[in-house]
Amino acid sequence: MSSTLSEPITAPPASGLPGPPLRHLLTLPEVRWATLATILFALGGAAQLAGAPTPGWWALYLACYAVGGWEPGLAGIRALRAGTLDVDLLMIVAALAAAGIGQVFDGALLIVIFATSGALEAVATKRTADSVRGLLDLAPEQANRIGIDGTEQLIDVASLQPGDLVLVRPGERIPADAEVVRGLSEVDQATITGEPLPVLKEPGDEVFAGTLNGRGALTIRVTRDASQWLVARIVALVAEASATKAQTQLFIEKVEQRYSVAMVAATVALFVGPLAFGAELRSTLLRAMTFMIVASPCAVVLATMPPLLSAIANAGRHGVLVKSAVVMERLGSTGIVAFDKTGTLTHGAPVLAAVHPLAASGFSDREVLALAAAAERASEHPLAAAVLSAARERAIPIAQTDDFSSTAGRGVRANVSGHTVQVGVPALLASDVDCPYAQGHRLVDEAQRSGATAAVVLVDAVPAGVLVFHDRLRAEAAATITALAELTGRRPVLLTGDNLGAAGRIGLEVGIGDVRACLLPEGKVAAVAELAAGGRQVLAVGDGINDAGMLAAAHTGVAMGRNGSDLALQTADAVLVGDDLTALPNVIRLSRRARTVVVANLCIAAAVIAGLVAWDLAGQLPLPLGVAGHEGSTVIVGLNGLRLLRSSAWNGVRSSRPAGGHATSTSPAAKSA
Repeated sequence: MSSTLSEPITAPPASGLPGPPLRHLLTLPEVRWATLATILFALGGAAQLAGAPTPGWWALYLACYAVGGWEPGLAGIRALRAGTLDVDLLMIVAALAAAGIGQVFDGALLIVIFATSGALEAVATKRTADSVRGLLDLAPEQANRIGIDGTEQLIDVASLQPGDLVLVRPGERIPADAEVVRGLSEVDQATITGEPLPVLKEPGDEVFAGTLNGRGALTIRVTRDASQWLVARIVALVAEASATKAQTQLFIEKVEQRYSVAMVAATVALFVGPLAFGAELRSTLLRAMTFMIVASPCAVVLATMPPLLSAIANAGRHGVLVKSAVVMERLGSTGIVAFDKTGTLTHGAPVLAAVHPLAASGFSDREVLALAAAAERASEHPLAAAVLSAARERAIPIAQTDDFSSTAGRGVRANVSGHTVQVGVPALLASDVDCPYAQGHRLVDEAQRSGATAAVVLVDAVPAGVLVFHDRLRAEAAATITALAELTGRRPVLLTGDNLGAAGRIGLEVGIGDVRACLLPEGKVAAVAELAAGGRQVLAVGDGINDAGMLAAAHTGVAMGRNGSDLALQTADAVLVGDDLTALPNVIRLSRRARTVVVANLCIAAAVIAGLVAWDLAGQLPLPLGVAGHEGSTVIVGLNGLRLLRSSAWNGVRSSRPAGGHATSTSPAAKSA
């Protein structure tokens, strides 16, 4: 079979799945040739069924041969010149031989398979290359460099050198890997580290190219050459890991070279040998061509591809886009699963987990939440959205405010019903831990030790309460971890760029004991390599740009579809379109069933081929009977593979999501407040 049959299978963009428009794909020569060949094949089949004159539909089929067969034929000839006998060339010869004995339909079908698989390979290659190039667009094109005399100059980012000072204004993307020299601001670096909340940056802290500056201005000093920026290193990691993974092939492709050589040698021997002993040319040629037809790997091709393609279609109906037959085959060999945290096991957005009024303040939890929501109503910070959402869930009226102000790294202040309300960092609490409000310090310490984020609420400069925020865990995460542990024999691991406290809390909730935190992208790649070194096939699951290297390095990479970055979606071998983690154990089970069907089909195909070949060699196999036996085995293995389209083939953990497809949850704030 053609090696291109194992290349990525793309699909029309689903929700959350980026992809080039159809008109852009048609600009690829491979797609145009494959489309034309398929049209000619369809027209030929329609004409044949309609009873059109034989020369008419033969001409359409032969045009299909020419349009779709020239490229794999040329590739096969090039491989032959390099000393390799490619199945591409063998199948082209078999297709021509089929036409030579009147089976032009069979040959045209093989041609269409080859042309289509080559087109899919070209599309996948283009999409991946475009997504990797798009990663470099994260960094801005220009930067405000500060000269020796203090003046600003707008220059190309490519011109920045280590040591240059750059001014980054509020809302701008940071142009280079650098160190903060002056200023205070919160930086959203989720694309790089996966941390769900913006991180406070002050002098001495490191910042990365492509991350988003918050409300403060920063003066930064470039610390690395552009080729060493973290974004550039991610690109290199993805390219290197993808090149290594590209060597994986379907099982049947691993024996294609030997099979090709043996079949050609046998055909030549069957033709030349009898002629040397005076056999008649026509009957000898017919016998050799019959041998080539019955020994051709059509049934073997269909033994492999329909089960895998049926499994891909079944998985697609259940929200999993598997990009190729190779991926579907190797999913079943998964030995351990590595999860990213933010946006994968969690939703990647903070929720208000608890409201703790301070006893000395005299406020109730409801009053603290109402004051905090009023103060935060004009803020764009993710924590503000969590506070407002919790207040709305409890039907708490949100009062009007005035004199709103926001300070980077501190929090917000507003006038609420005649009171000055502040919501901000724990540093707003008095430093004296023995003061009447020492309860606030204890609550903050407990929250931070558990990996949560804490904020304090002050009313007229007096501490009133502590708000605790968590990244919300996906409802199905724990059940999925348990199911995967049962399937693979080893519990999954957690690889995250977030802090150890937050990672440990999530690991404890879902039942993961092996938690590795504070990992940059190269750290995740190294962790995957370490897991693979133990002899197990690693399946990695992630959603962000920082996960792309991990997804490429793993034996199989799976991306979250709804909010996954373009690079993660294109680098991954499969995509959870609806972000339902319970689909992971199910698709692994489906892959294992598909491999079982493939093995059964190969046994059927091999037995039929062996029987027909033995008959042809030992006796005189009538050509019609040989074609019937060959086509019959092809139909049998094809139908057997199609069994995987049935819904009953998709079994496993029942999703905890309701019929609407969204996770159910009760607001933690509502429980505690």
